[in-house]
Amino acid sequence: MDVYRSMVRTAKREAKVCGVNWVFGPMLDIARDGRWGRIVESPGEDPYLASQVAKTMVRTWQTDEGEGRIMATAKHFLAYGAVSGGQDYNTVDMSLRHLYEFYLPPFKAAVDVGVGAVMSAFHDFDGIPCTCDPWLLTEVLRDQLGFDGFVVSDAEAVKQCVVHGVAKDEADAARLCLLAGGDMDMSSESYVNYLADLVKSGQVSGSDIDRAVE
Repeated sequence: MDVYRSMVRTAKREAKVCGVNWVFGPMLDIARDGRWGRIVESPGEDPYLASQVAKTMVRTWQTDEGEGRIMATAKHFLAYGAVSGGQDYNTVDMSLRHLYEFYLPPFKAAVDVGVGAVMSAFHDFDGIPCTCDPWLLTEVLRDQLGFDGFVVSDAEAVKQCVVHGVAKDEADAARLCLLAGGDMDMSSESYVNYLADLVKSGQVSGSDIDRAVE
């Protein structure tokens, strides 16, 4: 793991010079299909190795070893590396046993060492986009793994719930993602544009907003 530590420390020094205090990494997607275009970013096909990489990278990013601390983000939750046919953003369909034994362990490792943020994945799992799946983001991530940081969506993934066919419009997408456990909408601005009206109409409560910004 010394190579990973050295890599992160170098990246951290460069990030600090630029004023960066939060990074979107480590990427912890188990990858077993060589057709997938993002396999080069993956920690590999072995969940044990990926878990050790997760612990090392998160600890190094978030520990001050002379370069300061930067908050890490474990991504992409969950099973992004198992997209059908190796086609980026495609659907994922697998047994829960396979999910828990192979794809969840690296994220559990990251949570166990205190990762500050988790990024929800863009694709759908079992027909539900991960970005708006309360089972994944609340029951598995928060209740089972004990994650107490915040969840950020992948880029524009909130509004893409409309394209997935599970939300009727962007306001509905914002509602679904917030209630599922998503705390931050990256770049689609659906939260900014619609959450105030959703609160006024009673579709989202003030406590839901409070949870997302705590």
